[in-house]
Amino acid sequence: MAAPLLHLIAGARPNFMKLAPLVRALRADGRLAWKLIHTGQHHDAAMSGVFFDELGLPPPDVSLDCHGGGHAQLTARIMQAYEPHVIADRPAACVVVGDVDSTLACALTARKLGVPVAHVEAGLRSGDMTMPEEINRRATDAITDWLFTTEPSAAAHLRREGHPDTRIVEVGHVMVDNLLFQLQRLAAGDAEAQAAEAAAQAALDAAGAGDATTGRFGVVTLHRPANVDDPAQLAALMQSLGTLAARLPLLFPVHPRTRARLEALGLTPAPGLHLLPPLPYRPFLALWRRAALVLTDSGGLQEETTALGIPCLTLRDNTERPVTVDLGTNQIAGTDPARILALAMQRVDDIDGRWPSPLPSPASGRGGGRSSGGLPLPLAGEGGGEGQPNVEVRRPPLWDGQAAARIVARLAGDLLR
Repeated sequence: MAAPLLHLIAGARPNFMKLAPLVRALRADGRLAWKLIHTGQHHDAAMSGVFFDELGLPPPDVSLDCHGGGHAQLTARIMQAYEPHVIADRPAACVVVGDVDSTLACALTARKLGVPVAHVEAGLRSGDMTMPEEINRRATDAITDWLFTTEPSAAAHLRREGHPDTRIVEVGHVMVDNLLFQLQRLAAGDAEAQAAEAAAQAALDAAGAGDATTGRFGVVTLHRPANVDDPAQLAALMQSLGTLAARLPLLFPVHPRTRARLEALGLTPAPGLHLLPPLPYRPFLALWRRAALVLTDSGGLQEETTALGIPCLTLRDNTERPVTVDLGTNQIAGTDPARILALAMQRVDDIDGRWPSPLPSPASGRGGGRSSGGLPLPLAGEGGGEGQPNVEVRRPPLWDGQAAARIVARLAGDLLR
């Protein structure tokens, strides 16, 4: 009998990072077949194609080539393009990850054709219905058969919404699986690892920010509409970041969407705020894992900084990932540029006078920020630096690198019954 077939759906960069551990777990388990389907939602080679190679993902079996347009247009095009593949393959399950338009579009298409849906990262809730991602999360979960959750709050949300416990599976976080795998790759010191470290150092050299090992810099990422679509908001944020950069050099790998907005508004960075092109995953990891501070509106980076103990300010009014605040190193700074600057300056005050090693560096296997509760784990493949003590990094429960294996075990057990 043929192995049950899974459709693995990738649309945006974070999806690729979360599917990579699943592919490795599927290969190791050997009981299920899979087909990787790339919707094309992120089609810039700097934002997607290179990540397949770097994350160890095979080329997509199917590319739907759907990108551009508004949310309704994109969702509709993906549904139309995906439907023939569901009809032709009759997969045993459609596996979607995250909260992008591709997630909802493929889940809807599969479920309407009678194909069960598995949602990885189910149950996350910000409570902010102005966010397209929040709508995608809630709508996807409403039609999902396997609800794979990353943190206790997600399971609690799903139970309150009426989902039965039999469908809720607490597995941990595949993003952390990928993070630990990539740290092992960096620690291996092979040619690819050396290239990633060199790329991170080149970014620092271009910014005049010194050696990556010192941590005398911060990292910024911005892409959410609330921060980049309002001209006054974006201008005020750039001003606040410029003020902060006078004390702490900031490296800002700019999402294509954000760069387009900056150019359209004629906004130029202040000295010390260095705009970079988007970085592939591994060079970006090699950069931010040694930063003194990360400022971001990315959900995934909130989680990754928590996993490595890096202080993080989230430039949003809420988070669907509260475990990063409750057990991690994340602080919700809001979207008021003046408040963001004040909180960031407090963080710089906390570390002032302790450079060249301003904060416990994940490169040395040490954690920073709060460390209450959670799961103590060493950083994969990394040990203490000279004169630097080893301190455990505390991670939320089940953030141990085995989430993908748990997902595959559950799916195989159910589908082969």
